[in-house]
Amino acid sequence: MCGFFVKKSIENLATSKITGGRRHPLRTRRKYEIDRYPNEALTQAQVTVTRKVRGKNQKTALKTIDFVNLSLADAKVKKTKILRVLENPTNNDYQRRGVITKGAILETEDGKCRVVSRPGQHGIVNAILVK
Repeated sequence: MCGFFVKKSIENLATSKITGGRRHPLRTRRKYEIDRYPNEALTQAQVTVTRKVRGKNQKTALKTIDFVNLSLADAKVKKTKILRVLENPTNNDYQRRGVITKGAILETEDGKCRVVSRPGQHGIVNAILVK
């Protein structure tokens, strides 16, 4: 990914008046208002990226992952291999491409599970078993 980010904002600073004239903003966009490309975790050997975020903090995001921390019924956690993404209610395109997000249903060696962590933000995939 290149280091160039399109400088766009959540809020529109330069709106137009009701007459159609332009309003000129008193300030430019702040660095924390600039958007980033989303991190979409896929199933392959694990690759992580670390991003700098506001307040000198860091976020670890997953590019690819092949194992999941599966919470079993007897309050134990088991590391198990991801076979494929069955469904992703977040986005139909994510489901087609096999992107792992929070709420995605995965097929593992121990059965179906639902992702409860945010791989693009937390850098880990935690899931609970689905019956």
